[in-house]
Amino acid sequence: MINYRQLVTGVTAVCLLVGFTTELSAQRRPNPHFAPYSAVSLGAGTSTYFGELNPYSVPWKSLFTLPRWNAGIGYTRYFTPRFAARAMFTWVRLVGDDYTFSKSNPEKYALQYVRNLHFRNDVKEFSVTGIYNLIPEGRNSDVRPKIVPYLFAGLALVAHSPEAITPTASYSSSQQYTPGTWVKLQPLHTEGQGQPGYRKPYSLVTGAVPVGLGARFKLNESFNIGAEISYRMTFSNYLDDVGDSYANPDALQGLASIMADRRNEPDAARVNQARDPALQQLLQTKPEFFSTSARGGGADKIPRDGYVLTHFSIQYVIPGKIKCPPVK
Repeated sequence: MINYRQLVTGVTAVCLLVGFTTELSAQRRPNPHFAPYSAVSLGAGTSTYFGELNPYSVPWKSLFTLPRWNAGIGYTRYFTPRFAARAMFTWVRLVGDDYTFSKSNPEKYALQYVRNLHFRNDVKEFSVTGIYNLIPEGRNSDVRPKIVPYLFAGLALVAHSPEAITPTASYSSSQQYTPGTWVKLQPLHTEGQGQPGYRKPYSLVTGAVPVGLGARFKLNESFNIGAEISYRMTFSNYLDDVGDSYANPDALQGLASIMADRRNEPDAARVNQARDPALQQLLQTKPEFFSTSARGGGADKIPRDGYVLTHFSIQYVIPGKIKCPPVK
């Protein structure tokens, strides 16, 4: 049976607590006369993948190997002089290639040169981030500072689907594929996913944690330009379709058996370039890489696959309502 006296007492306590919190927040607000406003943005920049095919262990080399592009549209709400929140959709092209990464020094990067895997992935990301301004905004959008550096972090939902090119015509006369054709990798289950004794197929939707820094530059009352650099650590180790061990050939069927293990291909399919004579040299000096069971670093490895974005944008400022004192 409902105790109405206790219910009323509880509701009253909650209301008093909310009122006290609101009053305290108002007292602590840096500028109680700040007029909240919004902005919409449109921008583009570069993207760089990090994972097995472009490892974290050599960050500077990885950062400048196979950069690609990103484009995005966003909405930002400035709540206080210091704090804002942004919702953004970003389309990101990621690319990785063992051959491109290792061709400058096949001996040093023998694992990648022998493995000979590659991928591309068009990532669709929806993110919500909180923004902290290192320089506070003015009391409204018209008197904002010329330059505002800021930090941001948040959460993102990521949809992806890695692809790779089938081997060149010089590798096989198989009728199972057309040479030099991009195919989706997740449905092939290249590491035996879904078979008895193997992991379940990886998801094409995952989460990510975006963190970064940026700066806004005021052009005029209505427009800013922005520049950012950020990193996304995803919750997946399969942006590149490479995560665990080589599957037993009995667990692979059709095209999967060709796309899963590409160590014996004489060509690098993505760029259509021959790998000999370096491949033959490695067969003599480092034969262990031709027989290892390790394909990736382990499906549960940390850090997982991620990507770095630079992003430059033009921002249209939507003025907030400025409350004027009443005329007496």
